[in-house]
Amino acid sequence: MALPLTYNFRNVLVRWRSTLATIVGIALVVAVFVLVQSLAVGLEKSAANTGDPRNLMLVRKGSTAESTSLVSLEQLRILHYWPQIARDAAGQPVISADLICLISQPRIDGHGEANVSVRGVSPLGVALRPQVKLVSGRWFTPGRREVTVSHKLASRFAGFAVGDTFRTAGKAVTVVGKFDGGNSAFDSEVWMDADEARALFDRDEYSSFLVRTTSPEAGQALISRIEADRRLTLLAEPEVKYYGDQTATALPIRMLGNFLATAMSIGAVFAAMNTMYASVGARTREIGTLRVLGFRRRTILAGFVVEGALLAAIGGALGCLLALPMHGVSTGTMSFNSFSETVFQFRITPWLAAKGMIFAVVVGVIGSLLPAIRAARLPVITALKSV
Repeated sequence: MALPLTYNFRNVLVRWRSTLATIVGIALVVAVFVLVQSLAVGLEKSAANTGDPRNLMLVRKGSTAESTSLVSLEQLRILHYWPQIARDAAGQPVISADLICLISQPRIDGHGEANVSVRGVSPLGVALRPQVKLVSGRWFTPGRREVTVSHKLASRFAGFAVGDTFRTAGKAVTVVGKFDGGNSAFDSEVWMDADEARALFDRDEYSSFLVRTTSPEAGQALISRIEADRRLTLLAEPEVKYYGDQTATALPIRMLGNFLATAMSIGAVFAAMNTMYASVGARTREIGTLRVLGFRRRTILAGFVVEGALLAAIGGALGCLLALPMHGVSTGTMSFNSFSETVFQFRITPWLAAKGMIFAVVVGVIGSLLPAIRAARLPVITALKSV
């Protein structure tokens, strides 16, 4: 016959002092695991939120990111006349020729500097990115050396408040507004006019073209035509897919999270094991009585494993609760694609919390297995004679 679950649950409550340390230890391990993994999830969510399904991103073939791509003005002129590209009310093709450059800016807390991405956009560049909204000030005016910055970057770097002036490439640039990138990759950028950026940073070429097509079918036709045109040497793909593939930064963070979780789980396993061994020692006569009452060894073994899993589940739930306040908090790291500051948020998803709980229960089961085997193997007479 099986031991009732209330037996294991009551044992956890009765010996709360010895089990509290195990619960707290597992909770801390789970909290660290969930928080580090939520960084990787936040980076992936930021990339997934970027782009418009109606747009195509065009970069140089072989480039790994916009910052390493070079596309020419001549290629832009060729694309201007293709019928697959949508036209605005004035009959102009809906294309933004963009330039990505890096500048070094001091952090607002005074702790060093970091690279920041400056995106030069064409006049239609803002309209092509509807998720980007102006939140204060105004958009930059071409020809005046003005920029509009992400409000999240402005909270991390000095010189990015509206009205501030900073120097880059030997010239003074004025901040005239802040925008919200809608939790996308654009939250990590400073925007200015593309041609002014080319002049400021002494660039002859652009980094990419962002194109609005007339329909999904026209988009596929445009991709095929670009691949067949040897003059262009461009790679065209949906903007959403392009940014979704730019998640290399999340991989090292996910690996770090797994490493930390593995290292800390070893300590948690020993803590659980120590608690369960102490529980076995304190309940030796109890175990003997259970055997006399007809409970089999495998039943006692299963009971102690269930008890260990119960302790771990409580610790896992506590760990998820400890991590939850960080959900939505903005942070940043260096992108391994552009080598610039990437701003994103902690994202604690239901699936991530479930992974934390599964991780905790596995730790509890492993930690209780050896003490459970010892309890199941205790001779009945010896157990009953123990004091």
